[in-house]
Amino acid sequence: MQFIIFDHTQLTLIYKDNLMNRSDRPCDRVSSSFRDPSGFVFFRDGVLYRQVNLIYKDNYDFLMSSGLYEELAKKSLMVSHKEIIDPPFFSTAGGGGGEGYKILLPERIPFISYPYEWSFSQLKDAALLTLEIEKKAVEKGLSLKDCSGYNIQFRDGKPIFIDTLSFEKYKEGEPWIAYGQFCRHFLAPLSLMAYKDIRLNQLLRIYIDGIPLDLTSSLLPFNTRFDFSLLSHIHLQAGSQKYFSNKTIKKESYNISKLSFLGIIDSLESGINKLKWKPEGTEWGQYYDDTNYTPAGFEHKKRLVEEFIDQTSPKTVWDLGANRGVFSRISSQKGIFTVSMDCDPSAVEKNYLQIKQNNEKNLLPLLMDLTNPSPGSGWENSERDSLIERSPADTVMALALIHHLCISNNLPFSSVARFFAKITPNLIIEFVPKEDSQVQRLLRTREDIFSSYNVVSFERDFSSYFEIVRKEPVKDSVRTLYLMKIKVY
Repeated sequence: MQFIIFDHTQLTLIYKDNLMNRSDRPCDRVSSSFRDPSGFVFFRDGVLYRQVNLIYKDNYDFLMSSGLYEELAKKSLMVSHKEIIDPPFFSTAGGGGGEGYKILLPERIPFISYPYEWSFSQLKDAALLTLEIEKKAVEKGLSLKDCSGYNIQFRDGKPIFIDTLSFEKYKEGEPWIAYGQFCRHFLAPLSLMAYKDIRLNQLLRIYIDGIPLDLTSSLLPFNTRFDFSLLSHIHLQAGSQKYFSNKTIKKESYNISKLSFLGIIDSLESGINKLKWKPEGTEWGQYYDDTNYTPAGFEHKKRLVEEFIDQTSPKTVWDLGANRGVFSRISSQKGIFTVSMDCDPSAVEKNYLQIKQNNEKNLLPLLMDLTNPSPGSGWENSERDSLIERSPADTVMALALIHHLCISNNLPFSSVARFFAKITPNLIIEFVPKEDSQVQRLLRTREDIFSSYNVVSFERDFSSYFEIVRKEPVKDSVRTLYLMKIKVY
């Protein structure tokens, strides 16, 4: 817990909920883990646990004895865990969640991200992993009872399944209970992104259980009805849901053979594989092809960034406005876990595809608009954490970003500085003055009302929150790179 004095007017606890994160509290159930009676996730003394409730005993024991868990964990398709010998069961008092059967110690994912923050190929790979796991599960006599996109996270450039309690025994003749959820969470957004507009993935921020199929069907172009997968899994299913919405269907009326069951999965897999999106035509997707750095200046900036990173010795780095992640890789290639955020879907897609192609580690590209970052959402606004709630990062990089925030979006320096102070103790930031050609480009189409946009105001406002540790001009440019450290009293 650290106290910081702002503008010498008040004592503000800037990191109260961030530095004392959920992972550091003595005992706290994770707010997103309450919908499944099979169990839940909680922290105790900074350690993450998963409680398996007694109601899930038969399914859990079958999962572990079937060999499915061992196969998925060995292939890094699913998080591994250890069973705790002397389990710290979470109290059932006050809605604890049922009588405990076992306590698991799962491996930790370094950063929790959400489907509306992923690029097209990230969401597509998450969908294909879900279907691969379902096929393997059916072979072992199990099936996924839910297919939420939130059951997938990314580690070292690959999707990984995180919900150990999503499996149940497969029942011959019964339909796949998670089929509709899979279509809403994966097929619907991917088809809208591929056929309509890449930005429609943001509908996942509104619809926490996936995009409704009737809405998807109405938004998709008419020619998608000639695609068998989209016809059957989106358009016809949407019509079927509407038709049967006020009718009762008896469970015994279903009789789906195992072969037909697997056929549905194969059909979904084929449909997902056919969906394509080419990352082009966005505002910043070709940013590095049109910069005003000379080759020597660009290399000098990279050397300075590396020096500043080494000086802060971080375990985690956030690169904000990262574009395709050129500077993100300075830290990730040092073994530092780096979240590479940008608001341009083309840039984020290219970043992810490069990670896949080169099998890169320690790097997570995310789609994030800093002027409207991911909020807390879901029940009580706490099922999905806001970006700020997932901070702090040890070091934040904000390179070639300040002019976009302050000129394109009319944000004052003081507001930008306050935001950075909430999410990091160490800031690497580049000041881009008005005489820079990129700033002139922004001012071409608007009146220059930014009389306070200058280096004196920048240093003054940021100095209210940060100490300037280093200040270095970037060679062959009018730009300056700063290393700042939070002021702590």
